[in-house]
Amino acid sequence: MIKRRSLLLAAPAPWLPAGAAFAQAWPAKPLRYIVPVAAGGGSDFIGRAVCERWARQLGQTFVVENIGGGGGAIAAQTTAKAAPDGYTLMQGYVATHGTSPATRKLPYDAVRDFTPIGMIGGTPNVLVVNASLPVNDLQGFVDFLKKNPGQASYGSAGVGSLTQLVMELFKQQAGVFMLHVPYRGIAPAFTDLLGGQTQAMFPGLAAALPHIRSGRVRPLAVTGHLRAAVLKDVPTMIEAGFKGFDAVQWYGVVGPAGMPGPIVKQLNDTLNATLAAPDMRERLASEAVEPMPMAADAFGRYIAAEVVRWTALARERKIQVED
Repeated sequence: MIKRRSLLLAAPAPWLPAGAAFAQAWPAKPLRYIVPVAAGGGSDFIGRAVCERWARQLGQTFVVENIGGGGGAIAAQTTAKAAPDGYTLMQGYVATHGTSPATRKLPYDAVRDFTPIGMIGGTPNVLVVNASLPVNDLQGFVDFLKKNPGQASYGSAGVGSLTQLVMELFKQQAGVFMLHVPYRGIAPAFTDLLGGQTQAMFPGLAAALPHIRSGRVRPLAVTGHLRAAVLKDVPTMIEAGFKGFDAVQWYGVVGPAGMPGPIVKQLNDTLNATLAAPDMRERLASEAVEPMPMAADAFGRYIAAEVVRWTALARERKIQVED
C-alpha cells in the first residue's frame, strides 16, 4: 500500500546565479521531494529539515511526499519514471541504493535509472550487546563467541537490512557464529535484545543511543573511520583491529536518469551550501547524522561502490530476500 503525506515548504524570494540563463527558467515551480518511508521517522525528519533550508538556497518551494511500501521500491520506481526535468527528486538511502539492490530483485536499477544529486550525510552503526553479557570490549565479545559456539544470537531489522549485513560482515571477519533472528523493524529487535532473547545487534547509532544511555545495552565498537562524537570512549571497528570495516546508514538525493547537467550542478551546489550551515549540522545531529557533502559524480561513484560491496557480501553469506 502506498501511504502519502505532503507538506509544502515555503521559500523566500528566488536566488538566481548571475549569468546563468537556464536558472531564469528553472526552477519555475515547486519541486517534488519523495521520501521513501512513512511520515514521522528519522528519515522523514532528515528530508523535511534539509528541504526547509534547501528551499531558501534554491529560491523555490519543495513539496515533501512520503511514499512507503516495498522497502522503498515503490518510491524509487516513481522517481525513476518521472520526467528528468529537475522537478522530481528522491531521498535515496542505504536501503534503496545499497542493501536492497544487493539482496533482492527490484523493478529498478539503483545506478542506471537515477541521476545522483548529492550526499546528505550518514550515521554509523554500533555493535551493542545485552548489558548482562559478561563482555566489556570487542575482543572480549569475540572470545566469548568462540568459547560458546552456537549459544548466542543477534537480532536485525529484517533479512537483507543493513543491520544484518553489518553483523554478517563482523562474523565473517571475526570467524565467529551467531544465529540470525530477523524482525519487522528495529523496535521489536531492540525489545528482544533488552529482554535477553537475543544477545547482540548492530543498529544505527540514533536508534541505539537511548538504550546505551539507559545502561541496558553496552556499546563495543562503532563503524566508520572516526569515533562518534556522542560515544567518544567507544573505539571504531578499525581501531579494534577490523581492517577496512566500515558501514554507514547514509542518506542522499537522486533524480530520474538523464537530468540536465546545469540543473544537477545547481542542485548540488545549493544542497552543499545547505549542509554547510551550522544550524543544519545541529538539526541533523539529533538523528546522529553527520553531513557528508560531495560532488554529484562522487556521490554516483559512492552509490555504485555500495551496491558492489553489499552484493559481494550477500552472495558470500547467501543472503537473499524472497518476495
